[in-house]
Amino acid sequence: MKHYTSINDIDNIQSWIEDAKALKANPLKHIDLGKHKTIGLLFFNSSLRTRLSTQKAALNLGMNPIVMNVSGDAWGIEFGDGTIMNGNTAEHIKEAAAVVSQYCDIIAVRAFPTLTDKAFDESEQVINAFMKYASVPIVNMESATGHPLQGLTDAITISEYAKKSRPKVVLSWAPHVKALPHAVANSFVQAMQKMDVEFVITNPEGYNLNPEITANTPITHNQNEAFKDADFIYVKNWSSYQDYGKIMNTDPNWMITKEKLGDAKFMHCLPVRRNVIVEDAVLDSDSSIVIQQANNRTYAAQLVLKKILENG
Repeated sequence: MKHYTSINDIDNIQSWIEDAKALKANPLKHIDLGKHKTIGLLFFNSSLRTRLSTQKAALNLGMNPIVMNVSGDAWGIEFGDGTIMNGNTAEHIKEAAAVVSQYCDIIAVRAFPTLTDKAFDESEQVINAFMKYASVPIVNMESATGHPLQGLTDAITISEYAKKSRPKVVLSWAPHVKALPHAVANSFVQAMQKMDVEFVITNPEGYNLNPEITANTPITHNQNEAFKDADFIYVKNWSSYQDYGKIMNTDPNWMITKEKLGDAKFMHCLPVRRNVIVEDAVLDSDSSIVIQQANNRTYAAQLVLKKILENG
């Protein structure tokens, strides 16, 4: 595997899940694999779990991580071709990616969408530019339309906690005070489509995700109906895809409550706004596995780095 930029880079998700579980059981088994290797973690946006878990994953493999907040600590980067650089950007991605490639054996990048220009966001300018101009493997730590490290994490977590061979998994929209990206939801959908689960999406009208991603996955606007007999309820807010980036609905009745959850396990990528997305009674209960889910971020990232190092 040269790069990891999408859930679609996973050839056999069940095999990957078992490999990740093995890493979790013995995290330092391959600590010599990344000896004398460096990974550059470039953040165009804020991060907590992704930053720390990917750094820890690299350390578990013996790698040396270099972390940079690009938007605050580096020259403004220009991504356009043929641009006259007489504005705020001082360095072109052609030089930036080439230079970082000399310092690092793997480059991991995190960059959020604009949520104002759908075509631009779907072009995945930042991650694709690094793939084009860097000479080393690229890892997507969240881009405009996908978060494949989170999606792999979620698949690992569901596999760990499933009590039946084909559990029912529901992805539910919930209200939020801000317009949020579609990346986590998109990658979760793609991950579940690769797994042997009964998968349903529920969201208000006007909030359907990109139909090219959801494809044949059932979508219902009746949350209670979707939650019936659910084993896992994964909750995430996203802004409208149809009216791109807009908040069209703030109905608090979509918040997850203990009554709605029933016997299902509650999942969320974090950070989560208490008593907006989900009530305290859910997060503070044994039904919530968000902390265990966050722990698996390390082993998802470690597996991806391991596969790239072995390929190199």
